[in-house]
Amino acid sequence: MTDLDIANSVQLQHINDIAEKLHIKADELEHYGKYKAKLPLDLIDDKKALKSKLILVSAISPTPAGEGKTTISIGLNEGLRNLNKSSIVVLREPSLGPVFGLKGGATGGGKSQVLPMEDINLHFTGDFSAIEKANNLLAAMIDNNIQSKTNNLNIDARTVKWKRVLDVNDRALRQIIVGLGGTTMSVPRETGFDITAASEIMAILCLCNNLSDLKQRLGRIFIGFTHEKTPVYAKDLKANGAMATLLKDAIKPNLVQTIEGNPALIHGGPFANIAQGTNSVIATKMGMSLADYTITEAGFGFDLGGEKFLNIKCQSAGLKPEVVVLTATIRALKYHGGKSLKELSTPDAEAVKNGLPNLEKHIENVQKFNITPIIAINQFTADTQEEIQVIKDFGKQCGVKVALANVWADGGNGALELAKEVVETLKTTSKNDFSALYKWEQPVEDKINSIAKNIYGASNIEYSAKAKLDLKRIQNLGLNQLPICMAKTQKSLSDDDKRLGRPEDFTLSIREIEVASGAGFIIPIAGNMMRMPGLPAHPAAEQIDVDANGNIKGLF
Repeated sequence: MTDLDIANSVQLQHINDIAEKLHIKADELEHYGKYKAKLPLDLIDDKKALKSKLILVSAISPTPAGEGKTTISIGLNEGLRNLNKSSIVVLREPSLGPVFGLKGGATGGGKSQVLPMEDINLHFTGDFSAIEKANNLLAAMIDNNIQSKTNNLNIDARTVKWKRVLDVNDRALRQIIVGLGGTTMSVPRETGFDITAASEIMAILCLCNNLSDLKQRLGRIFIGFTHEKTPVYAKDLKANGAMATLLKDAIKPNLVQTIEGNPALIHGGPFANIAQGTNSVIATKMGMSLADYTITEAGFGFDLGGEKFLNIKCQSAGLKPEVVVLTATIRALKYHGGKSLKELSTPDAEAVKNGLPNLEKHIENVQKFNITPIIAINQFTADTQEEIQVIKDFGKQCGVKVALANVWADGGNGALELAKEVVETLKTTSKNDFSALYKWEQPVEDKINSIAKNIYGASNIEYSAKAKLDLKRIQNLGLNQLPICMAKTQKSLSDDDKRLGRPEDFTLSIREIEVASGAGFIIPIAGNMMRMPGLPAHPAAEQIDVDANGNIKGLF
């Protein structure tokens, strides 16, 4: 059975019944049909949240298809629930780019999924659409102000970096010219489109604490400079009020259910290779207010989503995770051990051993934050006992617990070993042990250096001429105190996606550095990163269809 077949075989419970398991009354819900609802922000209780145990699910460097962090996160929640623990899983929303592109949906897999799978993977409750509209409203107001004769801030169009966004992979829109057609249209200038998940609005939504904080952060978005070299922000255009109005519902987390009928929160969806890669602070705090154990995930490998979760999100929101579940797969270790994508299903214990340095580096990285890692082997049908034993032996050698998780095939029952290891580990750890990798007040270059050398393993950092000018601009804008959100390939610990395994003695090249002053971080761009992905030769969209009765097929 496909993931969609499995999802459709489940008799969904009414969302009121799911809410009741969290002691939430039906009249507190904002219903989106029978199986989805938004939750009010007043359900967040900071005192209760302090008592919840926060568990981060991350991974080793992935193959192009990903290694199943979402599947493990959902399965772990089911496993804890099967142990009669009060737990909840908090996830990101899928972007339509991957859904119709290469990776497919992001609702888990097999018997470890969140439902309704089709709705979540498609338009869901409209959060992405609201973010897109707020982003593009600001873009329209910028061009309108440049064009205006009576309400003109004298913006230098050449300095405007703000782009429009669209939630679809479309390489043709990466670089465009707007304003053609004469003086009544607009002022011609070069710009482009990013994918919605890469919008600063998405980052802001996922880092804000409430609607007032959201509006203030929107106002702090840096637009560009006037011809007199004065910085211009969204508040100067009086845009943040209208933008916040468009986001007044999107700011609320979404309640759905797992295959086994347990509650799950889904909210926000920034990518981890070009943004911070974690769900919203609001959703995480709400989950922690509603359960004793809160499981959340961060995108791609620990070097990207995990590092940003800990250095940006946790520092910003005052969160202190106690355990990191490091998802590893046999196929990813083979990939980093030198095998091609076509060979990953062929048994090869030696190739698994060759890929262990990548796992080793991620373990070391977790421990740099004074957090205990647990290796979760996300089991695939092609995995052999000999290959699995390689990881178990390695874990014993490193002094790190290893749990086999067959959640795709067995759901919560397949996660019992992992759930028990997590519970036992949490008994002996303290959330006070967590410490960030760097302090925000350090110089920008020191913070970049800390990530590049400690997390990636770089021996040197090289700045382009443009990046050096960007550093001066950041200094002049007074934004030195912001944390770092590195834009880097997810395929390698380095900035070269062909350097697999555990690269060493390499130079990290910083091409340029952008600022997301509203979100509150600085974005060094390492290598040739694209914020608007393209479709593959045979996108997943070719397989997706709907019949005359509205039944969808082809989603995976």
